[in-house]
Amino acid sequence: MVGTAVRPEKPVKLGYQPALDGLRAVAVSAVLLFHLGVPWLPGGYLGVSVFFTLSGFLITTILIREKVVTGGIDTRAFYTR
Repeated sequence: MVGTAVRPEKPVKLGYQPALDGLRAVAVSAVLLFHLGVPWLPGGYLGVSVFFTLSGFLITTILIREKVVTGGIDTRAFYTR
């Protein structure tokens, strides 16, 4: 049986997600507590991977949105944020 792909009528828009900022804050806190030697947080170094993965996702989302809306990316404006 061959199916057809279902396309959404409108593209999905990812607006501001405060939970993702909260997760980044938890990741940073885990790394800080790990460096302070908190004994109940042996895997705090994993916060680095979580932080950079989320940051990369959020930055890429911003850049893709700008490219779709304006047709290009203003790198100067991006780096001055």
